[in-house]
Amino acid sequence: MHCFAWGLRVMGLVAVGLAGCGVLPDEAGTAADSTPVVAEHFDPQRAFDARCAHCHDGSVAKAPHQIKFQLMGAPAIHATLTRGLMAGYARGLSADERLKLAAYLGGGDPRAVLVEEPVLRCNEREIAAVPPATQGWSLNLEGTRFIPSHVAELSPQQVGRLSLKWVFAYPGATRARSQPVPFGENILVGSQSGQVFALSLANGCAHWIFQADAEVRSALAINADGTAAYFGDLSGVVYAIDPRNGEQLWRTRADAHPDTTLTGSPRLYKNTLYVPLSSSEWASAADPGYACCTFRGGVAAFDVVDGTKRWTAYAIPRTPRPTGEVNALGLPRYHPAGAPVWNSPTIDIRRGLLYVGTGEAYTSPAADTSDAVLAIDLVTGELVWHFQSIAGDAWNMACFIGGGTNCPEEDGPDLDIGAPPMLVNVGDEDLVIAGQKSGDVFALNPEDGSLRWRHKIGRGGFAGGIHWGMAASGTAIYAPNADTVFTGRFKGPRKPGLFAIDPQNGEILWHTPAPDVCAPTDKPACDPGLSAAVTAIPGVVFAGAFDGHLRAYDAASGQVIWDFNTHGKFTSVSGAVAQGGSIEADGPVVYRGHVLVNSGYLFGDRMAGNALLVFTAED
Repeated sequence: MHCFAWGLRVMGLVAVGLAGCGVLPDEAGTAADSTPVVAEHFDPQRAFDARCAHCHDGSVAKAPHQIKFQLMGAPAIHATLTRGLMAGYARGLSADERLKLAAYLGGGDPRAVLVEEPVLRCNEREIAAVPPATQGWSLNLEGTRFIPSHVAELSPQQVGRLSLKWVFAYPGATRARSQPVPFGENILVGSQSGQVFALSLANGCAHWIFQADAEVRSALAINADGTAAYFGDLSGVVYAIDPRNGEQLWRTRADAHPDTTLTGSPRLYKNTLYVPLSSSEWASAADPGYACCTFRGGVAAFDVVDGTKRWTAYAIPRTPRPTGEVNALGLPRYHPAGAPVWNSPTIDIRRGLLYVGTGEAYTSPAADTSDAVLAIDLVTGELVWHFQSIAGDAWNMACFIGGGTNCPEEDGPDLDIGAPPMLVNVGDEDLVIAGQKSGDVFALNPEDGSLRWRHKIGRGGFAGGIHWGMAASGTAIYAPNADTVFTGRFKGPRKPGLFAIDPQNGEILWHTPAPDVCAPTDKPACDPGLSAAVTAIPGVVFAGAFDGHLRAYDAASGQVIWDFNTHGKFTSVSGAVAQGGSIEADGPVVYRGHVLVNSGYLFGDRMAGNALLVFTAED
């Protein structure tokens, strides 16, 4: 489960949901009345416990359980408290108290819940169609996150002179994790609010803004002539829009399962869009009133013209069925389930395959395609081969909140393959290179999935080991390692930092430890671990850290040649304050002499922020 760690923050909190369950007691234990709580003494946890918790602790089937809370976010919670179905249950709370309650539950500053940062608009509302310079989240079909010199236009000598050019503030956001995609003189990027922006590379003004139904975490995939762009949102909807003006071309649901969510970026190849399927059922399972579990990860293929689904390749081929057992509340148990796909597919043109990594199983026993690399036929969706890296990894959020009734007996260890597999040419052969949250990096034969080599570079953990993405230059693999401390489950010395690995045999070429620059008072939100994907250009590797630092490393030696702390406040192009925080999930993008990176990640107890920072080299 890739987002496991955020439960540490929401443990004991409950999401404000869409179903009521009678008269709520006030804080004295009587029926709620119109007497407001004194603001200066207002305790949001106490108010929540008194007014809401007894409906959202799993005792009411239709009331969302507490563990899904941060998926909603503070603005959505505030809306339901003020003008939605929960407004009656917030009766007696002042406007200020509702803000504080929403911010406490959703995360962030109460003053920012209703703040809509202004967006600087360009004079031109339509932009030119051009062929994309990079291809999706992994930047190329092979998934190597390597940007050639004619696209990057940035030499190693220029990297040391990088300075901040402009900063964009995502409106109403506490996290920024949709990787910017270059598009001519502009970039396309999604946001936590569900808005997709076409921003000028020159000054950050917005040519157009498209509003999706939910947070857009994925990067956009743009077709060859620049007339269509594709992405998904956290509600499980796939979109096609015209990148010239932001107009919608079509939309469709990726899968019928109600907990489907789209976190990995879609992969476009020829006339087919390949959409990875992940889910929030790992969180639903924390509710003892939820019949666990029925989601199966996989990849869905869509026609790019009209969004017609061609096939779905489920990571678990067998449909989940009742086991005949029931949980502690008498609800049926289902099996098999899980194996979500959190990463963007990698394309193997020569063999007609795509590769993805899967996450843990949700039910016991763990399916043999969980924590695995899958090879899927591009045309038919047939599962050609799979390699399971770790067997028996069955876990869901019920395990984390005290061994809940839906926790499978294995109880983890929850060590997904969240980073996209890479297709790397080594001499006269190809290898599929994968990294895992366990800290393992391994190479597979693309013909049959057989193991060629395997090495462990870190102790691993819930946020990695290798978490979101490695890079490869042809002569080396660059693997970021987090080894982040959340609990005492993972033992051994920590090795956060960047590793260079020989693709032929997996031997370590160099390791640059991440310095611990966090003040004791900033921990654990501030952490030296490298969890976000890294990006390589000729001679240089860029990597962002949980502590907010974006660093450039010499690709041959691992020496840090440039370092910028993004954790702080910046004046955005609109004049609003942009907050930088932890760098997590998506990686830096280098394009036409610019380095673009998102900063801020209020999730998993990391440092909040809403900033897109753009750097260029000084003359």
